[in-house]
Amino acid sequence: MTAAATRRTDRSDRRISPVFLGIAAVTGVSGWAVWTDFAAQPGLAVFLFVTGAWIVSLCLHEYAHARTALHSGDISIGAKGYLTLNPLKYTHALLSIVLPVIFVIMGGIGLPGGAVFIERGRIRGRWRHSLISAAGPLTNVLFAVVCTAPFWLDALDGVPDTFRYALGFLALLQVTAAILNFLPVPGLDGYGVIEPWLSQGIRRQVEPFAPFGLLAVFGILWIPGVNEVFFDAIHAILRSLGVTDWDTYWGQEFYRFWQGTPEIPVVTQ
Repeated sequence: MTAAATRRTDRSDRRISPVFLGIAAVTGVSGWAVWTDFAAQPGLAVFLFVTGAWIVSLCLHEYAHARTALHSGDISIGAKGYLTLNPLKYTHALLSIVLPVIFVIMGGIGLPGGAVFIERGRIRGRWRHSLISAAGPLTNVLFAVVCTAPFWLDALDGVPDTFRYALGFLALLQVTAAILNFLPVPGLDGYGVIEPWLSQGIRRQVEPFAPFGLLAVFGILWIPGVNEVFFDAIHAILRSLGVTDWDTYWGQEFYRFWQGTPEIPVVTQ
């Protein structure tokens, strides 16, 4: 292959995918519909906006893993299509896109799953391995900061209530995604952060459980007592950032458009 052909291939490996641009466009249009109250069914607009923004964050989560791996020595990342932000290029679209969206619909839980295949043998240094794993959930932290910024900056004057609720619910998803992914559970990024520092024997013992870590965490969160404690902690974090339980509750109610448009009670002083 000539040098010119190689450069063209490199550019195509990094060109943003039309699939991602389409998802981003749906997110933008539905967000506009929520903001302007243009949609006849505000719940459907909220659903499309939050789901679209959630998938965008999942793509950027995986992109952060891939980009960090590329700069750490895995030059095979580009050829796999991970730098195009195309969710269909992930090694396991079910874990990266489908299951996380189902988790959101079923329980309002933001739980992305890792699906970028990284050739770890190309990477030298434990710190680099840890950083690659941390890059994904750190993207969710950044998303959470952006989503909550209007709340903690007290910049919500003139923001329509429905859009505020949608933003509050999206912030909840990002905070839960960041915290859950940082858990040191096999199969999650938190374990990937500490794995390079574990002995070879421990890693061999833990390895068979990695495929089940994600489902195990989700199953444990269905235990009422655990779920209550977990979400109490999440809401405490959100309240410290200016996002109230009222915001997240009504955001989730609007998101579940199939239940009908919620009637928000009038609060009197």
